[in-house]
Amino acid sequence: MSQNEAKRLAAEKAIEYVEDGMVVGVGTGSTVAFFIDALARIKHRIAGTVSSSEQSTERLRGHGIEVLELNDTGDLALYVDGADECDPNKRLIKGGGAALTREKIIAEASDRFVCLIDPSKQVPVLGRFPLPIEVIPMARSLVARRIVALTGGQPVWRDGVVTDNGNLVIDVHNLSITDPVALERELSQVPGVVSVGLFARRPADVVIVGGEPPRVL
Repeated sequence: MSQNEAKRLAAEKAIEYVEDGMVVGVGTGSTVAFFIDALARIKHRIAGTVSSSEQSTERLRGHGIEVLELNDTGDLALYVDGADECDPNKRLIKGGGAALTREKIIAEASDRFVCLIDPSKQVPVLGRFPLPIEVIPMARSLVARRIVALTGGQPVWRDGVVTDNGNLVIDVHNLSITDPVALERELSQVPGVVSVGLFARRPADVVIVGGEPPRVL
């Protein structure tokens, strides 16, 4: 089975979590694109969506799906997003698409976080995928130095990428994250860090692994 087919099957399964009248939090990325396409078929059943990126907003509106502001909706019942890595405790690395801050905000606001992955994203320990960190531009070098001191990892500026918030992304390579909750907390305290791509303090509630049939963790 192709990776895209696995993603599509996971996205189709996630539609089962959408209930009538919901405002649905929608993430970013290639797997979520399949979810948005599936959501379009039942758009008459939902009250609207909250989007984590300009990219997803454009796709949602292209399907005629209303996009609302989180400040106006209050807490959400459901958030659906993908991940770059997922460990056995449903803790995640996210941010490959540079939307990690808005994704983290929507995850925090949601009662249920459903994460869609293909089997290649499952790992025993997080860190094989470089850890994204969104930073204020003037703090890029400072944060990189602090990352080396705190983690021993190798920070690499994702040159040419600017987030929807106008910030930069540093990807930290060569990590083996045995305590993701603690690392998320430590890195978040560094001045200049906007958001860390570890979703460990608030992990996924449900993980759907694409396949025939999809597996629900």
